[in-house]
Amino acid sequence: MKAPHSERQHIIKIIVLSVGVIFILRLFYLQIIDDKYKESANRNVFRYITEFPARGLVYDRNGKLMVYNEATYDLMVVPKDVKDLDTTELCRLIEITKEVFIKRLKKAKGYSSYVPSIFEREISKEMYGFLQEKLYRFPGFYVQARTLRKYPLSIAAHVLGYIGEVSPQKIMNDAYYKPGDYIGISGIEKSYEKELRGKKGLKIKMYDVYNREKGSFRNGMYDTVSVAGKDLITTIDADIQELGEKLMKNKRGSIVAIEPKTGEILAMVSSPTYDPNLLAGHDRSKNYLMLLQNTSEKPLFNRPLLAQYPPGSTFKLLNALVAQQMGVVNDNTRYPCSLGFHMGGVNVKCHAHASPCNLEQSIQHSCNSYYSYTLKAILEKSGYKTTREAFNTWRTIVLSFGLGKKFNDDLCNELSGNIPTAEYYDKLHGKNKWRALSIISLGIGQGEILLTPIQLANFAAIIANKGYYYIPHMVKKIGNEKTIDSRFTTKQIVKVDKKYFDIVLEGMSKSIEAGTGTGARLKNITMAGKTGTAQNPHGEDHSVFVLIAPVENPKIVISVLVENGGWGATWAVPIASLLVEKYLTGKIERVDLEKRISEGVVKY
Repeated sequence: MKAPHSERQHIIKIIVLSVGVIFILRLFYLQIIDDKYKESANRNVFRYITEFPARGLVYDRNGKLMVYNEATYDLMVVPKDVKDLDTTELCRLIEITKEVFIKRLKKAKGYSSYVPSIFEREISKEMYGFLQEKLYRFPGFYVQARTLRKYPLSIAAHVLGYIGEVSPQKIMNDAYYKPGDYIGISGIEKSYEKELRGKKGLKIKMYDVYNREKGSFRNGMYDTVSVAGKDLITTIDADIQELGEKLMKNKRGSIVAIEPKTGEILAMVSSPTYDPNLLAGHDRSKNYLMLLQNTSEKPLFNRPLLAQYPPGSTFKLLNALVAQQMGVVNDNTRYPCSLGFHMGGVNVKCHAHASPCNLEQSIQHSCNSYYSYTLKAILEKSGYKTTREAFNTWRTIVLSFGLGKKFNDDLCNELSGNIPTAEYYDKLHGKNKWRALSIISLGIGQGEILLTPIQLANFAAIIANKGYYYIPHMVKKIGNEKTIDSRFTTKQIVKVDKKYFDIVLEGMSKSIEAGTGTGARLKNITMAGKTGTAQNPHGEDHSVFVLIAPVENPKIVISVLVENGGWGATWAVPIASLLVEKYLTGKIERVDLEKRISEGVVKY
């Protein structure tokens, strides 16, 4: 029998051994399995610095630089390393109050005490110089280089767009982005974000306890190199864009110019506009708020893509095409006009002109009566059981022109416009209770029809091409790639035969020669155009014009809309004409006209 003290010794040995084993296992876990402490120790020595790539440059179609990069610097903070800090001196250097300092440091700690956060973004070169000399005095802080966008021509703000800090939601959905990263917010910067942004790199630097850099960890063995973003060659002609913005000064509206044979957008002007440099740099947030609060002019509103207007008389061209395709009108069809269309209690006013008109003359003189009769003939065509059935045929053809829907393009935040449905009129008038006279305003581009300026320009391109278009787009070339997305090189065929476009073009040419568009005439350049006056319940009607030049080999089509500009010929016609002159001849000879239009003011 063992003595009691011997049993106690045995138990003590077991306890000591168990404690020893537990201690060894804990050390093994801490040192081998759990790297939290190892990582914490490393962070006292190592600093993981993101190397941001140079964002791709942006050029116009002729090689003019539109967007470039300028070096800037962000002051970064690792909260856990902040200690024994001369707060007053740092606040003085970066020009902030102590209250702001405390608030920012608290925010950084809220995100992570170990992960770097931006403390002060886009500091000046002068401030960077002062900081570099004294940075060792501010443990936990370091400067990180990045690039800032610059716009040397100060034009095309809505086309180019701007970049800003990435949103928390985007960070959650895309692992590439981290807090403090920049991303394209609008325009080309947004549409081509992946191409422009490049690929981030990573450098591991060693620092001593005095916050002084001691070099790269293992001579950069574990560093990764950033890859610069791809440059973009846009379709924009900077000279035309600049002239368009000049001509639209002190006016509200838009200009869209397209090369019809390719769908390339030559200019896209939204007025009022702003200097794109305002949304780049240290004061970006303040400037954005200033622009946003300008509710009277809405300079941030991209009118070519987001504004929706009744097309007015320009829509008569489409009804002329649809009517021919449906076989209810030909070049010999004549309709009377007694200062308008008067039937069944419906009265559509018109201006004085020769009557009756044939199809060509109806376009030349922009006869409202002719297109009221034309729409009635479409909707009452024999062979259709109901007005609704004929209407759906009309609508199907109209939709084939890219109206009533968004283009599958490289533009951002585009609206679809509106081509009303039969269901809409069923709800408005009752099923099978509406007739041609109920919706006669569609004949002259009024009523429920809404188009965006880019849709109007593309419609003109279809007429110029006699029945097809390419989806409007902004970019010709990405980096060294030899082709662009196939959707921009795929021909879109409309549901109107080619033969029906000739007479429409002839009528548009007559409109320039001796009709409502005579103000657009240029020596030695044949043009085809159509004015429009879009009704506006809030003031003067909108001035609208579409122009094709030269007729025999179209190189440019333009839509111009000046809000509250009155007659199409007042503002829209001379603006379009000056742009054609500049694009096709390389100069402006009508300097007096250019001066009058650019200095002219439309009162709102």
